[in-house]
Formats: sequence, structure tokens, C-alpha cells
Amino acid sequence: MDARLQRRVQRYGWDKAEAYYERYWARQLEPAQRLLLGMAALQPGERVVETACGTGLITFPAAGAVMPTGAVLATDISEKMVEAGRARAAELGLKQVRFERMDAESLSVDDSTFDVALCALGLMYFPDPVQALKEMLRALRHGGRCVSAVWGARNHCGWAEIFPIIDARVQSDVCPLFFQLGTNDNQSAAFARAGFVEVHSERIRTLLHYDSTDDAIGAAFAGGPVALAYARIDEQSREKAHSEYLASIETYRRGQTYEIPGEFVVTSGRRG
Repeated sequence: MDARLQRRVQRYGWDKAEAYYERYWARQLEPAQRLLLGMAALQPGERVVETACGTGLITFPAAGAVMPTGAVLATDISEKMVEAGRARAAELGLKQVRFERMDAESLSVDDSTFDVALCALGLMYFPDPVQALKEMLRALRHGGRCVSAVWGARNHCGWAEIFPIIDARVQSDVCPLFFQLGTNDNQSAAFARAGFVEVHSERIRTLLHYDSTDDAIGAAFAGGPVALAYARIDEQSREKAHSEYLASIETYRRGQTYEIPGEFVVTSGRRG
């Protein structure tokens, strides 16, 4: 896929998803975020740069860990996500937290200025994830550490049929290799190719809990990576897509609720 097109899809797609993202994904992503923060081992006074920050689900816990003398620069390609993060930071009075719109593959930051780089469930969306990792490496001081979480293997993610269901109706251009980094040791290999040392990965499986069919549908279509494509589908086609998706996750239904399998891979590395 053309890199410029993919960036545009990500930017405007996540603009569409912003209003629904935390409602449908905050609880579901907690296991990956908890492991990422644990592996980052943030300390008071450290400077953190985050890519693909979204609304700040990782940003604000990270800020709490490095306070009162540390700082967090949170970046995302989506202006709506950045605006939401800024509003919350202002509401909480967190002057040491800054949100800026940036391309992860070309961060507008000086070399060797951060102690830690974080990327929670974002690396698989970048046109060139190795280049994004190189940018995080460049931003780190010597000895600084980077931690990234991605979705795991496709056959371990029960919601994965959302992509062909959408693509059958409208070209989504979301990310043709969405699950690549979570397969085998590919994320670790990407870290090594970018120049990180002491690379280590952990893989965890979890269940994504949704209280109703409306929540399961909202997460898959309006609040996630296919939001831009979904916005282009007419109402009749949406209803058919909903039915197909619910059929694909039927085996995970428990009465009125759903327990959908998910897998995450979290990888850490250091700048030598």
C-alpha cells in the first residue's frame, strides 16, 4: 500500500473512532497496557515520549509514574485523539504532559532527549514500523529503553474477521499486514533491525469482555481501526456486516455477553 494513503487512512480513521474508543476499548486493552507499563519500569523524574498515544490510556498512568519532576510527550497522527488528550491533561492540571500531532516515522524531537519510548497498540499501523522504531531509538538517550505492544497472531484474536467483512463492502486500506508483528518473533526482529539491544518479548492471551451485542458491534466497527471505512457504508450494508460479524463471534457469546479471545505481544529493548 502507498505509505501516504495508509497515513491518511490512519489519521482520519482514528479521528472517526475517537468518540467511541475509550468506551469500547479501555477495559479490553488493560492487560497489554499493564504489561507494557510493567516492562517499562518508569521512574520519577524520567522523560517519556509516546507514539500512537490515542486519548491517553497509557499517557496518564505513565505521567503518574514519572511525577513530579518527569514529563511525557504524547504523539499521535490523529488530531481528534490529540485534542482529547490535551483536554484531559488540562482538566487534570498536568502541565508536564504534552500532546502533539506527529508522524511516528518522523518525530519532531531532538536526538537523545528521552529516557523511555512507549507505543501501545500502534506499531502495527505504521507503514514502516522499523523506521518508527528507529525514530524512537534516535529520541532516546544512550541506555534508554523502548517498549511496544501489538496484537498477537491472527488465529488467537477472535475479532479478526472484522477486516474481511469490511473489505467485502468497501476498500478499508487499514493495514494489510495488521497481525504481522504479532506473529512469531517478528516484533523482536523489528526492534533488532532498528538497532535496539537486549530485546525481550512476552506474549499474553486474554479475553475481551463485552456486555452486549451493541458493545461488541460498536468496538469492532465504530471504535476501532475500520471506523473510516465503516463511515462510508450505507445503513443496509452496515446491518448485514453486523450480522456477519456477530456470526463470526457467536462461539464466544455467553448469554447476552461476549468473551472474545485476544492476544498481545509486548517487546522491550534498549539503546546501546
